[in-house]
Amino acid sequence: MPTPDKSSCSADTLGTLKDSAKGTLSDQVTAALKAYIASGEALPGHRLPTEPVLSQRFGVSRTVIREAISRLKSAGLVEVRQGSGTVVSEGAHIKAFTIDLDVGGSIEAVLRVTELRRGIEGEAAALAAQRHSPAQLEAIHQALKAIDAAEQGSRDGVEEDLAFHHSISKATGNPLYPSLHEFIAQFIKEAIRITRSNEERRRDLAKTVRAEHFAVYAAIAARDPEGARQAALEHINNAVERLKSADPSFWQSPGARKV
Repeated sequence: MPTPDKSSCSADTLGTLKDSAKGTLSDQVTAALKAYIASGEALPGHRLPTEPVLSQRFGVSRTVIREAISRLKSAGLVEVRQGSGTVVSEGAHIKAFTIDLDVGGSIEAVLRVTELRRGIEGEAAALAAQRHSPAQLEAIHQALKAIDAAEQGSRDGVEEDLAFHHSISKATGNPLYPSLHEFIAQFIKEAIRITRSNEERRRDLAKTVRAEHFAVYAAIAARDPEGARQAALEHINNAVERLKSADPSFWQSPGARKV
């Protein structure tokens, strides 16, 4: 009796597809295969069942299977090896950090992102105060000036605002901070855009926000970690309060939801 091929995965333990309300067939097959891999049934280096087998198992076309496999490849969960077919990637069981949130839809979503910033920005500012080099401090200063220039040029200053916070993350001396900042920038950008849209409606807030940014920079320049942390936290906390106090009509306007 032949010995089973340990390098391949059986389709018998695959989950079943859900109803159409859970997404397209490709969505459902992708979710089922992700769960299959995450369960540990498919170990790194093991081959996934072939397209015909998966097609029969799920009762879908091979086109749907190819789309699902393509998504798994894009997510780094599987790879195609010559002579081996589609195999589970070595890092497939390392769960990636994701944020499943549409920040453009409501004040609650924006506040969640802003609250997430609180811990990240506070510690980044404290570390930057301890570890910054002269060149890094100058980069923070230039980023602060760029925000002023954007506002004077009647631009929203979103990219410049992001660059200011990113320059602080780089001054931490810990490469994980700028990496994390880059990852959440797509969510932070919309939160900052909405905040700045609110500030545009109330010009009196612009000076306050500028003063908050400067306080963070000044504490970093003074090598005052606790002062930098508190200045950053105050800035984020104030941003939360500004969002909460925005005129309700602001959240119903196109500007509050633009991407």
